[in-house]
Amino acid sequence: MTTACDKAGILIVDDMEENLIALEAVLGPLDQQLVRARSGEEALKAMLRQDFAVVLLDVLMPGMDGFETAANIKRLDQTKDVPIILLTGTDADSDYAYRGYAIGAADFLTKPFDPWLLRTKVNVFLEMHRKNCRLEARTEQLADRVAELERTVEGLRKYSAER
Repeated sequence: MTTACDKAGILIVDDMEENLIALEAVLGPLDQQLVRARSGEEALKAMLRQDFAVVLLDVLMPGMDGFETAANIKRLDQTKDVPIILLTGTDADSDYAYRGYAIGAADFLTKPFDPWLLRTKVNVFLEMHRKNCRLEARTEQLADRVAELERTVEGLRKYSAER
């Protein structure tokens, strides 16, 4: 049985169409909703409209770059806990990885990336999202049960006091 926890959105952010197509091809087998954004601004708007299990975010984009976008994602209460995987085509020896981790990115990959490795990393975040979602649902159920028991106890107290 598929639940809401089993279907999670993946936000892919890149200003280049060919990179979005490549990411969709790599992540397609995960059978999750893939949402595209072509800029940091589009990404932030998308994140305010729906929940995502993970964000794949290009570092080098015109306007709001990946670092600024990631920093804004981490500033918002609604989105601060969403893991971000930064992607870049620049030299792997640069300080980009350090900057990414410093602003809260969960991972950092250079292009071209290994499709299996990226899919595996994303799948780990999807599984964490599923578990957190189920835990939140169970916590709500338990809170409802506690409230029901408290009402029962209160009813019993009133009944005992009336006797």
